[in-house]
Amino acid sequence: MARRRVAYRRRHQNRFSMFLVTLVVVLIMIAISFKSSELREKIEGVDAKISQLNQQIASEEQRSEEIEEYRKYTETKGYVEEVAKDKLGLVYEGEIVFKEED
Repeated sequence: MARRRVAYRRRHQNRFSMFLVTLVVVLIMIAISFKSSELREKIEGVDAKISQLNQQIASEEQRSEEIEEYRKYTETKGYVEEVAKDKLGLVYEGEIVFKEED
């Protein structure tokens, strides 16, 4: 009879231990799933920011190209003539200037 009680207690303790282990494993799985969803959201946010920064880089590269083209244009004779005529009112010798009346 004593042996039966000991065997019953051991079986009961084994079941309780298995229940606790199962409970802990389930809780760990739940915690991991919550953390993984948070990490996915964070990754999506970072991906969006990377995309936005790549667009900014592309627009700044385009702007840089436009500035470089303008710099090259400002070194040409045509630009110098244009500025001299528009801003300074200079003309070539023998050139006739027509102005609108205000």
